Amino acid sequence: MKSGHEMKPRNAKGDPIRALAAAVFAMGIVSGLLLLLLAFILYKAEPGEPVVRIGIVAVYVIAGVTGGILAGKMMREQKFLWGFAAGVIYFVLLFVFSAVMKGGISMEPVKLATTLVLCGASGMAGGMIS
Repeated sequence: MKSGHEMKPRNAKGDPIRALAAAVFAMGIVSGLLLLLLAFILYKAEPGEPVVRIGIVAVYVIAGVTGGILAGKMMREQKFLWGFAAGVIYFVLLFVFSAVMKGGISMEPVKLATTLVLCGASGMAGGMIS
């Protein structure tokens, strides 16, 4: 006897909260490791300001792609949107953490917008390739 409702397998579609939390957590771990590597490079090589800026942008992009891939794999549908969401959440957490540690907002609006676009776009790209 069939009822009108079919049982779905438990993981038929990912849990959005869990997927985003895991993705953002992974982004934080990747960021921390890459920033440690960047700090070591800065300590040993003492490169100029442009190299530091490129390194920080690379950390944002690599962490964003990593989180986007993870969110996309966990959600399985509309992967690019979930990757974008992970990137934006990552940006918001970075922004809040930075504002709390510095006692206010010290970044120019253009740099703030650029960082938001970098985080969101790299998360979206990760979701698309997942």
